[in-house]
Amino acid sequence: MKNYQITQWCHHFMEEHVKPGDVCVDATAGNGNDTEKLCSLVGENGKVYAFDIQKEALVNTEKRLNEKGLLKRALLILDGHEKMAKYVKEEVSCIVFNFGYLPGGDHSLATKAKTSILAIEEGLKLLQKKGLMSLCIYSGGDSGFEERDAILDYLNHLDTKKYLVIVSQYYNRPNHPPIPVMIVKL
Repeated sequence: MKNYQITQWCHHFMEEHVKPGDVCVDATAGNGNDTEKLCSLVGENGKVYAFDIQKEALVNTEKRLNEKGLLKRALLILDGHEKMAKYVKEEVSCIVFNFGYLPGGDHSLATKAKTSILAIEEGLKLLQKKGLMSLCIYSGGDSGFEERDAILDYLNHLDTKKYLVIVSQYYNRPNHPPIPVMIVKL
């Protein structure tokens, strides 16, 4: 791992988990960083569904994937992540979320607790046994704490016989650092 930023931390676990031919979901495409990573991991026979409610995010993602020669591996969907089951009809090996707002975008457009929890629920249904869900939870500043607190409360009540939830934290960083979470479906 090159550094310890939250996205690289989560990518480390994705690299250990995702195999060529897998089907994956980037539930919050943003600028395409996670979509690119997933597309590189699934290989030519894999598929990545990438969701975002902002056209700008999908344009950025499409450009990024096209430049890397990975666009054929992705399906870019302009819709909310809570509707992923409408589009994804197969089991998936990995689902990635970044909660908050589009980096470099309009901070007033951010994920919300209600739809984010619905999306996690939908994702857990689609996740195959031993599948991995990665959550990067950003809070503070513009995005507040309501979503963070609601997601963590929801995760705290997941059935321990069905899911392993690992919540990490950057303990000595100021200003409400992001929280990386990994969920494994048992």
